[in-house]
Amino acid sequence: MNLLFWRRKKVPVLVLHGMLARRAALNIAAYAPLIDAAFRAAGQGGHVVLDIDSPGGSPVQSDQIAARIRLRAEENGAKVTAVIGETGASGGYWLACAADRILANPMSVVGSIGVIGGGFGFEEAIGRLGVRRRLYTAGANKARLDPFSPERPEDVDFVRGLMDDIHARFKDWVRTRRTGRLKGEEAALFDGSFMLGARACEAGLIDGFGDVDGLVREIGGEKARKRVFRPRRRGLLARLPRMAASAVVEAVAEVSRPRI
Repeated sequence: MNLLFWRRKKVPVLVLHGMLARRAALNIAAYAPLIDAAFRAAGQGGHVVLDIDSPGGSPVQSDQIAARIRLRAEENGAKVTAVIGETGASGGYWLACAADRILANPMSVVGSIGVIGGGFGFEEAIGRLGVRRRLYTAGANKARLDPFSPERPEDVDFVRGLMDDIHARFKDWVRTRRTGRLKGEEAALFDGSFMLGARACEAGLIDGFGDVDGLVREIGGEKARKRVFRPRRRGLLARLPRMAASAVVEAVAEVSRPRI
Protein backbone atom coordinates (compact mmCIF):
# COMPACT_ATOMS: atom_id res chain seq x y z
CA MET A 1 0.00 0.00 0.00
CA ASN A 2 1.24 3.47 -0.86
CA LEU A 3 1.30 5.29 2.47
CA LEU A 4 1.68 8.63 0.67
CA PHE A 5 -2.00 8.28 -0.27
CA TRP A 6 -2.88 9.33 3.27
CA ARG A 7 -0.67 12.41 3.02
CA ARG A 8 -2.35 13.87 -0.04
CA LYS A 9 -3.69 17.37 0.51
CA LYS A 10 -7.44 17.46 1.00
CA VAL A 11 -9.31 20.53 -0.21
CA PRO A 12 -12.69 21.29 1.45
CA VAL A 13 -15.51 21.38 -1.12
CA LEU A 14 -18.89 22.67 0.09
CA VAL A 15 -21.64 21.30 -2.18
CA LEU A 16 -24.48 23.80 -2.70
CA HIS A 17 -26.96 22.07 -5.00
CA GLY A 18 -30.72 22.51 -5.40
CA MET A 19 -33.44 25.02 -4.69
CA LEU A 20 -33.05 27.56 -1.91
CA ALA A 21 -36.00 27.28 0.47
CA ARG A 22 -36.61 26.65 4.14
CA ARG A 23 -37.82 23.11 3.47
CA ALA A 24 -35.82 22.39 0.31
CA ALA A 25 -32.31 21.11 -0.32
CA LEU A 26 -30.54 24.39 0.41
CA ASN A 27 -31.30 26.13 3.70
CA ILE A 28 -29.32 27.72 6.50
CA ALA A 29 -30.42 25.16 9.12
CA ALA A 30 -28.81 22.32 7.18
CA TYR A 31 -25.79 24.25 5.95
CA ALA A 32 -24.63 26.30 8.95
CA PRO A 33 -22.79 23.34 10.55
CA LEU A 34 -21.42 22.26 7.15
CA ILE A 35 -20.04 25.73 6.45
CA ASP A 36 -18.40 25.81 9.88
CA ALA A 37 -16.90 22.34 9.36
CA ALA A 38 -15.56 23.18 5.89
CA PHE A 39 -13.71 26.24 7.17
CA ARG A 40 -12.36 24.34 10.16
CA ALA A 41 -11.01 21.76 7.74
CA ALA A 42 -9.40 24.47 5.62
CA GLY A 43 -7.65 25.96 8.65
CA GLN A 44 -6.25 29.47 9.05
CA GLY A 45 -5.41 30.94 5.67
CA GLY A 46 -6.80 27.90 3.88
CA HIS A 47 -9.02 27.57 0.83
CA VAL A 48 -12.66 26.46 0.52
CA VAL A 49 -14.34 25.58 -2.77
CA LEU A 50 -18.07 26.20 -3.32
CA ASP A 51 -19.58 23.67 -5.74
CA ILE A 52 -22.71 25.53 -6.88
CA ASP A 53 -25.62 24.22 -8.93
CA SER A 54 -28.78 26.14 -8.05
CA PRO A 55 -31.51 28.03 -9.94
CA GLY A 56 -32.28 30.15 -6.87
CA GLY A 57 -35.27 30.42 -4.56
CA SER A 58 -35.62 32.15 -1.20
CA PRO A 59 -33.79 35.47 -0.83
CA VAL A 60 -33.66 34.92 2.94
CA GLN A 61 -31.89 31.57 2.63
CA SER A 62 -29.57 32.98 -0.05
CA ASP A 63 -28.57 35.88 2.18
CA GLN A 64 -28.13 33.79 5.33
CA ILE A 65 -25.98 31.11 3.70
CA ALA A 66 -23.82 33.66 1.86
CA ALA A 67 -23.39 35.73 5.04
CA ARG A 68 -22.30 32.64 6.99
CA ILE A 69 -19.70 31.82 4.35
CA ARG A 70 -18.29 35.36 4.46
CA LEU A 71 -18.25 35.36 8.27
CA ARG A 72 -16.22 32.15 8.49
CA ALA A 73 -13.93 33.18 5.63
CA GLU A 74 -13.07 36.47 7.31
CA GLU A 75 -12.59 34.83 10.71
CA ASN A 76 -10.19 32.26 9.23
CA GLY A 77 -8.48 34.50 6.68
CA ALA A 78 -9.51 31.86 4.15
CA LYS A 79 -9.87 32.16 0.40
CA VAL A 80 -13.12 31.08 -1.23
CA THR A 81 -13.59 30.09 -4.86
CA ALA A 82 -17.00 29.25 -6.33
CA VAL A 83 -17.45 26.90 -9.26
CA ILE A 84 -20.81 27.10 -11.03
CA GLY A 85 -21.85 23.84 -12.67
CA GLU A 86 -25.02 23.69 -14.76
CA THR A 87 -26.68 26.68 -13.10
CA GLY A 88 -25.72 29.54 -10.82
CA ALA A 89 -28.69 31.81 -11.36
CA SER A 90 -30.64 34.15 -9.11
CA GLY A 91 -30.12 32.87 -5.55
CA GLY A 92 -27.48 30.49 -6.91
CA TYR A 93 -25.53 33.49 -8.18
CA TRP A 94 -26.08 35.24 -4.83
CA LEU A 95 -24.25 32.29 -3.21
CA ALA A 96 -21.47 32.44 -5.81
CA CYS A 97 -20.86 36.08 -4.91
CA ALA A 98 -19.86 34.98 -1.41
CA ALA A 99 -16.64 33.75 -3.04
CA ASP A 100 -13.54 35.80 -3.79
CA ARG A 101 -13.37 34.25 -7.27
CA ILE A 102 -16.10 32.70 -9.45
CA LEU A 103 -15.50 30.10 -12.15
CA ALA A 104 -18.01 28.40 -14.44
CA ASN A 105 -18.32 26.41 -17.62
CA PRO A 106 -18.69 28.49 -20.80
CA MET A 107 -22.20 26.99 -21.15
CA SER A 108 -23.29 27.35 -17.50
CA VAL A 109 -26.42 29.42 -16.87
CA VAL A 110 -25.37 32.48 -14.85
CA GLY A 111 -26.96 35.68 -13.57
CA SER A 112 -30.71 36.27 -13.40
CA ILE A 113 -30.20 39.15 -10.97
CA GLY A 114 -33.85 39.92 -10.34
CA VAL A 115 -36.92 39.04 -8.28
CA ILE A 116 -40.11 37.24 -9.24
CA GLY A 117 -43.44 36.86 -7.50
CA GLY A 118 -47.05 36.21 -8.34
CA GLY A 119 -49.99 33.97 -7.75
CA PHE A 120 -53.43 32.99 -8.99
CA GLY A 121 -56.89 34.50 -8.75
CA PHE A 122 -59.84 32.15 -8.20
CA GLU A 123 -62.63 34.63 -7.49
CA GLU A 124 -64.37 34.08 -10.85
CA ALA A 125 -63.96 30.31 -10.68
CA ILE A 126 -65.64 29.99 -7.29
CA GLY A 127 -68.38 32.34 -8.47
CA ARG A 128 -69.19 30.02 -11.37
CA LEU A 129 -69.37 27.14 -8.91
CA GLY A 130 -71.88 29.02 -6.78
CA VAL A 131 -69.42 29.41 -3.92
CA ARG A 132 -69.49 32.61 -1.87
CA ARG A 133 -66.34 33.87 -0.18
CA ARG A 134 -66.80 34.83 3.48
CA LEU A 135 -63.74 36.47 4.94
CA TYR A 136 -63.47 38.40 8.20
CA THR A 137 -60.41 40.42 9.19
CA ALA A 138 -59.25 42.99 11.71
CA GLY A 139 -56.91 45.26 9.78
CA ALA A 140 -57.62 46.70 6.35
CA ASN A 141 -54.83 44.74 4.66
CA LYS A 142 -54.84 41.51 6.64
CA ALA A 143 -56.27 39.64 3.62
CA ARG A 144 -53.89 41.24 1.15
CA LEU A 145 -53.22 38.91 -1.83
CA ASP A 146 -56.05 36.55 -0.89
CA PRO A 147 -56.44 34.41 -4.06
CA PHE A 148 -60.24 34.18 -3.67
CA SER A 149 -60.77 37.96 -3.57
CA PRO A 150 -60.49 40.45 -6.46
CA GLU A 151 -56.99 41.88 -6.91
CA ARG A 152 -56.62 45.49 -5.73
CA PRO A 153 -54.25 47.96 -7.43
CA GLU A 154 -52.81 48.97 -4.06
CA ASP A 155 -51.91 45.32 -3.39
CA VAL A 156 -50.02 45.12 -6.69
CA ASP A 157 -48.12 48.29 -5.79
CA PHE A 158 -47.32 46.85 -2.37
CA VAL A 159 -45.87 43.63 -3.80
CA ARG A 160 -43.88 45.48 -6.42
CA GLY A 161 -42.43 47.64 -3.67
CA LEU A 162 -41.32 44.53 -1.77
CA MET A 163 -39.72 43.09 -4.88
CA ASP A 164 -37.96 46.37 -5.64
CA ASP A 165 -36.49 46.36 -2.12
CA ILE A 166 -35.22 42.79 -2.49
CA HIS A 167 -33.84 43.59 -5.94
CA ALA A 168 -32.00 46.61 -4.53
CA ARG A 169 -30.34 44.42 -1.87
CA PHE A 170 -29.41 41.84 -4.50
CA LYS A 171 -27.80 44.51 -6.70
CA ASP A 172 -25.93 46.02 -3.75
CA TRP A 173 -24.57 42.58 -2.82
CA VAL A 174 -23.32 41.95 -6.36
CA ARG A 175 -21.77 45.41 -6.60
CA THR A 176 -20.02 44.94 -3.26
CA ARG A 177 -18.65 41.49 -4.04
CA ARG A 178 -17.75 42.25 -7.69
CA THR A 179 -16.29 45.71 -7.16
CA GLY A 180 -14.17 46.79 -10.13
CA ARG A 181 -15.00 43.67 -12.15
CA LEU A 182 -18.45 44.38 -13.61
CA LYS A 183 -18.44 45.53 -17.22
CA GLY A 184 -21.13 47.17 -19.33
CA GLU A 185 -24.37 48.87 -18.38
CA GLU A 186 -25.76 47.90 -14.99
CA ALA A 187 -29.29 48.14 -16.38
CA ALA A 188 -28.53 45.19 -18.65
CA LEU A 189 -26.71 43.18 -15.97
CA PHE A 190 -29.42 43.65 -13.35
CA ASP A 191 -32.58 43.26 -15.47
CA GLY A 192 -33.23 39.67 -14.37
CA SER A 193 -31.87 38.08 -17.54
CA PHE A 194 -29.61 35.05 -17.42
CA MET A 195 -26.72 34.31 -19.74
CA LEU A 196 -24.21 31.63 -20.57
CA GLY A 197 -20.87 31.47 -18.78
CA ALA A 198 -18.95 32.82 -21.77
CA ARG A 199 -21.04 35.99 -21.81
CA ALA A 200 -20.97 36.20 -18.01
CA CYS A 201 -17.17 36.25 -18.14
CA GLU A 202 -17.21 39.12 -20.62
CA ALA A 203 -19.66 40.99 -18.36
CA GLY A 204 -17.53 40.44 -15.25
CA LEU A 205 -20.09 38.29 -13.44
CA ILE A 206 -17.51 35.50 -13.29
CA ASP A 207 -13.72 35.49 -13.40
CA GLY A 208 -12.95 32.57 -15.67
CA PHE A 209 -13.64 28.96 -16.53
CA GLY A 210 -12.98 25.75 -14.68
CA ASP A 211 -14.41 22.77 -12.84
CA VAL A 212 -14.19 21.52 -9.28
CA ASP A 213 -11.66 18.74 -9.90
CA GLY A 214 -9.33 21.04 -11.80
CA LEU A 215 -9.58 23.69 -9.12
CA VAL A 216 -8.79 21.18 -6.37
CA ARG A 217 -5.59 20.24 -8.22
CA GLU A 218 -4.78 23.92 -8.74
CA ILE A 219 -5.09 24.56 -5.01
CA GLY A 220 -3.53 21.40 -3.62
CA GLY A 221 -1.38 19.97 -6.38
CA GLU A 222 -1.85 17.06 -8.76
CA LYS A 223 -2.35 14.52 -5.96
CA ALA A 224 -4.88 16.62 -4.04
CA ARG A 225 -8.27 15.15 -3.18
CA LYS A 226 -11.66 16.66 -2.40
CA ARG A 227 -13.05 16.59 1.11
CA VAL A 228 -16.75 16.97 0.42
CA PHE A 229 -19.21 18.67 2.78
CA ARG A 230 -22.88 18.11 1.95
CA PRO A 231 -26.04 17.19 3.87
CA ARG A 232 -26.55 13.53 4.58
CA ARG A 233 -29.51 12.09 2.73
CA ARG A 234 -31.92 9.92 4.66
CA GLY A 235 -33.40 6.83 3.04
CA LEU A 236 -36.18 7.43 0.53
CA LEU A 237 -38.84 5.63 2.56
CA ALA A 238 -37.99 7.69 5.62
CA ARG A 239 -38.13 10.90 3.61
CA LEU A 240 -41.34 10.34 1.62
CA PRO A 241 -43.91 11.53 4.24
CA ARG A 242 -41.91 14.66 5.04
CA MET A 243 -41.24 15.34 1.35
CA ALA A 244 -44.95 15.13 0.52
CA ALA A 245 -46.03 17.37 3.41
CA SER A 246 -43.27 19.89 2.71
CA ALA A 247 -44.13 20.02 -0.97
CA VAL A 248 -47.72 20.98 -0.19
CA VAL A 249 -46.73 23.61 2.37
CA GLU A 250 -44.08 25.14 0.14
CA ALA A 251 -46.37 25.15 -2.91
CA VAL A 252 -48.99 27.13 -1.01
CA ALA A 253 -46.44 29.53 0.49
CA GLU A 254 -44.53 30.13 -2.73
CA VAL A 255 -47.63 31.26 -4.64
CA SER A 256 -47.26 34.82 -3.39
CA ARG A 257 -43.81 34.91 -1.81
CA PRO A 258 -41.22 36.93 -3.78
CA ARG A 259 -38.24 34.78 -4.77
CA ILE A 260 -34.99 35.14 -6.64
